[in-house]
Amino acid sequence: MRWSEQAIDTEKASALPGLARLNNLITSVTTPEFAGVTFHEVVAKSALNRVPGGDSALPFGWTINPYRGCSHACVYCFARPTHEYLDLDGGDDFDRQIVVKVNVAEVLARELHRPTWQHHPVALGTNTDPYQRAEGRYRLMPGIIAALADSGTPFSILTKGTLLRNDLPLLAEAAQHVPVDLAMSIAIHDDDLQQSVEPGTPTTAARLATVSAARDLGLSCSVFMMPVLPYLTDGLDHLHAALAAVRDSGASSVMYSALHLKPGVKEWWFAWLEREHPELVPKYRSLYAQGTYAPTGYRSWLAARLRPLLREYGLEKGRADPSTGSMRSAALDDSARSLRLLGLNGRGAGAHAGAGTATGGGSDVADTERAGAPRALIASELPGGARTQPRLF
Repeated sequence: MRWSEQAIDTEKASALPGLARLNNLITSVTTPEFAGVTFHEVVAKSALNRVPGGDSALPFGWTINPYRGCSHACVYCFARPTHEYLDLDGGDDFDRQIVVKVNVAEVLARELHRPTWQHHPVALGTNTDPYQRAEGRYRLMPGIIAALADSGTPFSILTKGTLLRNDLPLLAEAAQHVPVDLAMSIAIHDDDLQQSVEPGTPTTAARLATVSAARDLGLSCSVFMMPVLPYLTDGLDHLHAALAAVRDSGASSVMYSALHLKPGVKEWWFAWLEREHPELVPKYRSLYAQGTYAPTGYRSWLAARLRPLLREYGLEKGRADPSTGSMRSAALDDSARSLRLLGLNGRGAGAHAGAGTATGGGSDVADTERAGAPRALIASELPGGARTQPRLF
């Protein structure tokens, strides 16, 4: 089932040194379908990642990253420096050398069924995009979604990828059992600029249509208007067009923030800026002279500009999870469920996973009704299930 005749010998002298040292590397794969991109298939040792949080009530979060690197090739992507642990650079290598955790769903299913798992909300898409183009080939997400829903674990997905549409029926079924929160990242509403800054992403129109498709199935789906690019996408004309389009898509809410440029990303961004908008280089040098984030003054100005526009277009400002940077899980809006998630009710989360009212996916179905909700798609995607497409490994 693997990509026939496309494997390359990772033991050759030309092999990437950091990858060659990995003891869980299976093979590296190239294919004409993804010209210029190499996929490095690895066996994951773990799936769940614990990350420190910024909220005293929930001091940490959990994420899953089925891929490392991203063919969406967004110039501003904050995750670029994560490639350096493999002796790869955060520029072209991040866009073209993609690590694929081919067994991530199986590992996740085992981790979620450990007695110690507390059913905290899990976020996907916080580092690299789970619905980048490779997902159309590897199909890792259905198994991940099924494992989370089957275990009673709330989850969220943040993506720029329209491949999300393939899994909407599965997500709608999952939302009958656990809170499910979706968000589409749509930062740029100018086609030429979007293709220059995010050359590997689907069009803005295609992403908005995916939001509408999710909402048509009753799923909650927010739009992340992140990052707002100073002097490029913060003008009133652009913001009006953006918010009108988001409103028309039926999005549940909007989240926004100004561009931030970590070391390793800042250099990549300025190289693009010097090529495409050299007239803005002095302004950006001044704006980001003090470090990673735009100055407080600019961020306050941006918030003051957007607040009345959100009211004008009837859009709600969404809430972020400080630990993951993604949207706040609907599971945490139910105080009783929050106590269970934190293990503070003396009974533990596992005993009542999935109990309470489901606020994700636009569902308000009672516990007794949800107990009998359909599970056919979930069951077929679980490890050993009769999925409609065979796994590649």
